[in-house]
Amino acid sequence: MITKGRQVIQHWYKQKNWQQFAFQQEMEAAYLGGYSGLLNAPTGSGKTFALFLPFLVDFINKHPDTYTTQKNNGLLMLWITPLRALTNDIRKAMQEACDEMGLPWHIATRTGDTSAAEKAALKRKLPEVLLTTPESLHLMLAQKEYPKLFNNLQVVVIDEWHELLGTKRGVQVELGLSKLKALSPKSEVFNQVPEKDSGLMTQNLRLKIWGISATIGNLEQAAEVLLGNNFPADQIRMVRANLEKKLDIQSIIPGNVENYSWAGHIGLKLLPQVMEIVAKSKTTLIFTNTRSQSEIWYHAILDNYPEYAGIMAMHHGSLDNELRNWVEQALHAEALKLVVCTSSLDLGVDFRPVDCVIQVGSPKGVARFMQRAGRSGHHPGAVSRAYFVPTHSLELLEGAALKAAIKRGIFESRDPMLLTMDVLIQYMVTLAVSDGFRADELFNEVKGTYAFADLTRNEFGQLLEFITTGGKTLAQYDEFLKVEIENGLYKVNSRRVAMRHRLSIGTITSELSIRVKWLSGGSLGTIEESFVSKLKPGNTFWFAGRSLEFIRVKEMTAFVKKSNSTKGLIPSWNGGRMPLSSQLAAVFRDKLDEVAHGIEKDVEVLALKPLFKLQQELSHLPQSHEFLIESFKSREGHHLLFYPFEGRLVHEGMASLLAFRISKIRNASFSIAMNDYGFELLTDEDVPIEDVLEDAGFFSIDNLIDDIQHSLNANEMARRRFRDIAHIGGLVFTGYPGQQVKNKHLQASTSLLFEVFTEYEPDNLLVRQAYNEALAFQLEEFRLRAALQRIATQTIILKTIERPTPFAFPIMVDSLGREKLTTETMEERIAKMARRYGAEGVGEVDETRKNRKPGITRKKGF
Repeated sequence: MITKGRQVIQHWYKQKNWQQFAFQQEMEAAYLGGYSGLLNAPTGSGKTFALFLPFLVDFINKHPDTYTTQKNNGLLMLWITPLRALTNDIRKAMQEACDEMGLPWHIATRTGDTSAAEKAALKRKLPEVLLTTPESLHLMLAQKEYPKLFNNLQVVVIDEWHELLGTKRGVQVELGLSKLKALSPKSEVFNQVPEKDSGLMTQNLRLKIWGISATIGNLEQAAEVLLGNNFPADQIRMVRANLEKKLDIQSIIPGNVENYSWAGHIGLKLLPQVMEIVAKSKTTLIFTNTRSQSEIWYHAILDNYPEYAGIMAMHHGSLDNELRNWVEQALHAEALKLVVCTSSLDLGVDFRPVDCVIQVGSPKGVARFMQRAGRSGHHPGAVSRAYFVPTHSLELLEGAALKAAIKRGIFESRDPMLLTMDVLIQYMVTLAVSDGFRADELFNEVKGTYAFADLTRNEFGQLLEFITTGGKTLAQYDEFLKVEIENGLYKVNSRRVAMRHRLSIGTITSELSIRVKWLSGGSLGTIEESFVSKLKPGNTFWFAGRSLEFIRVKEMTAFVKKSNSTKGLIPSWNGGRMPLSSQLAAVFRDKLDEVAHGIEKDVEVLALKPLFKLQQELSHLPQSHEFLIESFKSREGHHLLFYPFEGRLVHEGMASLLAFRISKIRNASFSIAMNDYGFELLTDEDVPIEDVLEDAGFFSIDNLIDDIQHSLNANEMARRRFRDIAHIGGLVFTGYPGQQVKNKHLQASTSLLFEVFTEYEPDNLLVRQAYNEALAFQLEEFRLRAALQRIATQTIILKTIERPTPFAFPIMVDSLGREKLTTETMEERIAKMARRYGAEGVGEVDETRKNRKPGITRKKGF
């Protein structure tokens, strides 16, 4: 028998002239069966409706005669997304579906962009479906009598779960879900027991939890993290779309590879080829890896192709929300032919007019490239067309590796974060700000999450002590005494503490941002304080695709006016460089092995034959069982170059580690440079590397942690991580809106706290977390360990060379960051290096480097 809900949905599909995919039918059966779990589906496959429509079927089945008149049902579905930009598009699609089926529902959003009036209206009357972010969910939990908000809640959906997994925002979601699962249902909706009981071993027996994820390497673990430790295995379902996404991926090959840039380039030399593709396409997205690159490409296109003015736009996370919304709406309306963007358009916004995606530079990860490629042909059955633009020669090999990894179904895993005490401290205070919590109840809830499964009662007790008394070290400072205990209830009674905490909820930390506004009014977006601090009145810079003249800073706002200058600085933002993922690095090494064996077939690799031929002539092309080390002498000193092909973060740790181990055999001081392919050790004195390599422990993982601690300034690395931890954990307050605390003051405060904890409370949980994070995320210790184990089994190939090879030169460009006093620009120094070593085809310098003033730069290493 077909239920009323099924009849309504079938009729709606027929009206739309749509067909329900097999995975959507499977998802509907799983949902109506009372299960929770994870939906794995590629972008553009209809995954939003795959979850939303079964929810509607369920409601209609329970109210077959009144579903078209039943209003004010309370909050039934909570839909959590990682990006505010996603909510508007999903809301419109859901509202349209409800209207067309006759459900008198209200679909609303609550994010950081929601106005105070809208938030107040949501408090008075909740919609049936609310789309929100992890931060806004926690703000809801910080409201008085917050359980009433969730009385009728039936399902929580976590969209783009793969983007949240492995981040502190993901831990926020885990904690938020632990509370929602613990709330007691009171509505009639929950009293209607479905045919099969959900079996959720918490008080809220009817709450369903579903995640939506793109393909990652650890989908089963992703579901386990989402649902927590106390979810019965027989009530979990994994629904896979198994839709073969048609991809057409092509690399743009430079006309003469040996004369193309070896390093220091951003791809603009290929602008004519890129614009040929754009001209043939209806709408194109050009993805860059950084906000600075997007500004540079937008500026270059406008300079060289002025006819695109008015039909081209830019989209990145630092632009004003109104500007971003306008771009998204213009894409929907097919009013734009080209958008230059960053990861701000990576995720599920539905842009059907986009028929072509161009990726500038390696995305450094297979999943990231798939996500971006899927922005084109963003509907079931469509072909996604993507082009790869190398920013230097060797990136062509990364392009070949990307295509091979996608064909072989190799995707990155997202490792979950564990025991993030700063996030837990923030969450505890959030609950104390609202209705308060009881220690034993909260401990049991938190232990049910994947992130805090190993939390001990003693550690939890330290956190309780920290939020109530400031812990062992800060007890005498009233500022850190936030939570009071009343008859076993942990509660915040201070209105000032509560207000400051609500303003600080979240785990996204970055350098202090300054809003950019026209003198005449209107906002353009935000740039970092460090960039603004270097500007003087009258200076010109490019931002939001405009040439701007800096006027002054007042109350955390940089006021500007339009400039007619064609030259200007480009803002830079922290965190621009992404390391090569371990999965992509492994396929990259496979491709290099094909070259060494002479069996290459990819057009990208064939185009690189002149470069590889030169590498073979000057040195060696390593096979999979070989590890290449090059050495040569120049007037700068003695150079040692190692090629693990493991990504820059692993190389940074390995370079320091090996330098330390060499120094134990022979006293030496080293300067270090690295890129994604290898690293260089430069020293004043000749190092007998042959003797060093005879030491069996040189590449050993024995005493690895101790050697890392000695080889790197672990204290300084942990101090840098502690700054963000202190912010999230509420040790420092960044300021009220429009009155933020200056960046240097925050750094001074967190550094002082770090020193005090280190000296007087060495077992402090936040300090321990800082060291663990530095090891895991800044050095990727797990990958470093695996790389050393691999190298230890390989044959060492040591080559003494006369001049830098195609592998070596890009690393040496990075070495220009070593401490020097110079009056030359970076571009002049790279060109001089190329002439000195006879390296032809160096190409153009990175435009962001050109804008940096000559001077003293920080020295890396020892």
